[in-house]
Amino acid sequence: MSEFFSDYGMLMLALVACGLFSGLVAGLFGIGGGAVIVPVLFFLFSALGFDETAQHVAVATSLATIVLTSARSVMAHHKRGAVDWAIIRTWAPWIMLGAAIGMLAASRISGTSLTLLFGVVAFVLAAQLYFGRPEWRLADEMPDGGLRAALGGGIGTLSALMGIGGGTFGVSLMTICGRSIHTAVATGAGFGIAIGLPAALAAIPAGWAVDARPPFSIGYVNLPAFVLISACTVLMAPLGARLAHSLDGVLLKKMFAVLLIIVAVRMIWSAIGE
Repeated sequence: MSEFFSDYGMLMLALVACGLFSGLVAGLFGIGGGAVIVPVLFFLFSALGFDETAQHVAVATSLATIVLTSARSVMAHHKRGAVDWAIIRTWAPWIMLGAAIGMLAASRISGTSLTLLFGVVAFVLAAQLYFGRPEWRLADEMPDGGLRAALGGGIGTLSALMGIGGGTFGVSLMTICGRSIHTAVATGAGFGIAIGLPAALAAIPAGWAVDARPPFSIGYVNLPAFVLISACTVLMAPLGARLAHSLDGVLLKKMFAVLLIIVAVRMIWSAIGE
């Protein structure tokens, strides 16, 4: 036992810290915590010598943790009456379909390409949130019909490729379609369940026969990381949700954007430097 903690003690502490912070971020910004979890796991697994599969395992494990985190976060927001359940019900089927497709595509993309994709898309979203203005609108209502299917599928696919909850894209979409930032954050938290569940299930068979995975991994999902991070995020998500409703909406958007910019730059640098 002492040898186990000697070998993996620091890793476990890092995973606990990651879970606590990502849970706070999930409740605060409605993003499922993936913007924190993916880069942390990527750098941890890379440092342990699993460079070839680090990004794939980071993405899949993040998606698995997002299921529980999003459920806890969206219920905390629901108690405050901020969740638009009609959006979740009508968008979830298309998001789930896109998430399954995205994870299957991710299993066929190199780790470097996944890392670069994460950084570039996160940077674009961060720029829109930071420099955007409340009066910017593309529509007064959320899209429906074929456009909803296309956008929902796109949200699911890109989120699964990046290992993040759909709130990252959903918050941006809802704010430019007339929803307040608080409603967008609260509703976006629910997108994570529709993305994380099918994507995580698809990641298990996709990585089953792949070599050089971190120990205790089932397919591309790493069990110790899943258990420790999930436990911590579930504890912290309600606190983040309470903070979200006590902050100014403009400040909340800028905080969200700054977090994404920091993560994006670090991931792009990592991918280019390989």
